[in-house]
Amino acid sequence: MMVTVENLTKRYRKTLAVDKLSMEIPEGEIYGFVGANGAGKTTTMRIIAGLLAPTSGKVFVEGIDVSKEPLKVKEHLGYMPDFFGVYDDLKVTEYMSFYGGLQGIYGARSDELTDSLLELVKLTDKKEAYVDSLSRGMKQRLCLARSLIHDPKFLILDEPASGLDPRARVEMREILKELRTMGKTVLISSHILTELSELCTSIGIIDDGRLVASGSVSQILEKMTHSGMIRIKVLERQDEAVKILLEMPEVSEVSSVSDILEVKIKGREELFAKVLKELVDKDIPVVSFHPEEGSLESVFMQLTERGTENEN
Repeated sequence: MMVTVENLTKRYRKTLAVDKLSMEIPEGEIYGFVGANGAGKTTTMRIIAGLLAPTSGKVFVEGIDVSKEPLKVKEHLGYMPDFFGVYDDLKVTEYMSFYGGLQGIYGARSDELTDSLLELVKLTDKKEAYVDSLSRGMKQRLCLARSLIHDPKFLILDEPASGLDPRARVEMREILKELRTMGKTVLISSHILTELSELCTSIGIIDDGRLVASGSVSQILEKMTHSGMIRIKVLERQDEAVKILLEMPEVSEVSSVSDILEVKIKGREELFAKVLKELVDKDIPVVSFHPEEGSLESVFMQLTERGTENEN
């Protein structure tokens, strides 16, 4: 296991930022960390990176206890924060050389790594440009390149696509896919849920410091199908169809959008057939019947709403 987190808790005076969080990230995974602002993503990632001490709990990276051997852990991981920082009068190559030096990499070896990493992040033509002259997307890619300078096995990327335009997000996504083919394990946080579902092999959803779901995207979506949505179009007698549906215990809500009925079901997919049969048995002329495919966004909303309900 690349990363193991056990009952991680972080408290800032009266604020509980992370609450007994446990998770595992297998080697070779791209693990997406999903949560609203203030949910505890960045705090958790900084603790895993050894940049912040937990109040309690344990974190292991490749079996190494982060609290006991933080410097040894840093040899195995690269960290990309959600901000770039200010680097006046530094060229791209000088920036890379500076971070290489921090890792004990100098001279020809540093130059060789700089060239290969700038090629990876598609910044070769900017190697003599000043850092401050780069666009936000280029700066993000440069920050990723310097986090790879010591060839870490594990990468922590905090909101790497934040503030990027669509083209820059696509470029970042392609780079991350390439990193996975190189055998890297990646922990990445983002608010762009559709991109995480396309990119990540596993997802963790965090809400108020608690991990409310973890697993592959397909596993999480399957687990949440008990709150499915069906779109039904009837040729006529729509009001009667609504009444029939609302009388069914499996149906939690019915709304009408133009000539389409949106029906929320309180059960798994086998109940969809029961709903259709009920309408057909009552001679309702059903023209179309489409269960809505689950989405990461809908699952996120369901799980975080439940977290809120549990607090009240």
